[in-house]
Amino acid sequence: MSVKALYQQKRMSAADAIRVVKNGDTIVIPTAVAEPPALLTALSEARRDFRGVQISQILPVRKYAYFDPETVENIRHTAYFFSGVTRAGGAEGWVDFIPAYFSEMPALIKRDQIPANVVFSLASPMDEYGYFSLSLGPDYTMAAIEKSHAVVLEVNPNVPFANGNCHIHISQVAALTESDDPILEVGLPKIGPVQEAIGKYVADMIPDGATLQIGYGGIPDAVVMQLTHKHDLGIHTEMIGDGIMSLVEAGVVTNRKKNYHPGKMFATFALGSKKLYQFMHRNPALEMHPVDFTNDPYLAGQNDNLHAINATMQIDFMGQCGSESLGSRPYSGTGGQSDFVRAANRSNGGKAFIVLPATAKDDTISRIVPTLSAGTHVSTSKNDINYVVTEFGVAQLRGKTAKQRCEALINIAHPNFRGELREAAKKMKLL
Repeated sequence: MSVKALYQQKRMSAADAIRVVKNGDTIVIPTAVAEPPALLTALSEARRDFRGVQISQILPVRKYAYFDPETVENIRHTAYFFSGVTRAGGAEGWVDFIPAYFSEMPALIKRDQIPANVVFSLASPMDEYGYFSLSLGPDYTMAAIEKSHAVVLEVNPNVPFANGNCHIHISQVAALTESDDPILEVGLPKIGPVQEAIGKYVADMIPDGATLQIGYGGIPDAVVMQLTHKHDLGIHTEMIGDGIMSLVEAGVVTNRKKNYHPGKMFATFALGSKKLYQFMHRNPALEMHPVDFTNDPYLAGQNDNLHAINATMQIDFMGQCGSESLGSRPYSGTGGQSDFVRAANRSNGGKAFIVLPATAKDDTISRIVPTLSAGTHVSTSKNDINYVVTEFGVAQLRGKTAKQRCEALINIAHPNFRGELREAAKKMKLL
């Protein structure tokens, strides 16, 4: 049977396509904008027809009706990483959570430590050879495809056909539906004077020819804005966004100086504008790969001069970073921060930056603290931390004693809090 005939055979409404799901199944959904809205809307509307179904995903971006504490016996969400959609459910206990390094999630799926019975994903239109591109989020989804009993695609002409290990053949698909809604666009975060100041400190430490991993957030984007005078930067990252695209368009990112896969930039999910998604379409300089390639510390660390830029919410005197919870209240997840901190530490000439404003809540709370708030999830450990940057300067902690770390961090805290931080340090025998 031809690939076109196979396509027509498997093409159906979203309401019919979701019927491949069996009671007790775990449905794996890719990261963020790669989630398939028509399929998830249809599943939400029919949720009371199912029992014991679990949906697992990093960073959902739309609040579907299945996010409902009244129907968790029918369909329950399990977060690999919390978003604004799932935080309240996590705090209230009706959304569950699987802690994991992003890079290790495909292995956890392949080893049956994380279940994956069905995959739902957005996909590009099929090419003449019968392949679709899961360009917006191959992440852990490619591993889930190998383990699942059914793959259901939502085919959308606005999804780019990207290069890399992100393709699935029509013969692997159980059912597909079609939609043509625009892909959700996520704008750049707000950048103010604090973010600009932090960004300048980091940008000044990035040499020409460096390879970058840039996380999501106002400070990482502030770094990007201040790199326009650099030359021959490379990209090996987890997220491709508008900031990186702007550096490519400005001629700053060429990937020519990369020693590991020169001429290519890699990512595992996309988050940005319509222009970004168009930029990804059959771009020979960009490849989208599963996260066990992009984020593996050993593989990413083979890039010389890898500079990783990630944000945290709180850091203690030992250098432990609480990046994913507010005390015990869930906020996000481990994601790729730990992966890339370790990768940059392995890299010849690499630097791992953890960035944060010195204060929160209009300068009433110091983010540099003697000990993390009770219940805080540690994202980057004291053994992995390297550079910490606030608007007041840079503290280099790797290889330093506990006393040296404490002194360096107090020096980049907000001046209003340095006195009380020093008093706390003295009581802890660190000063």
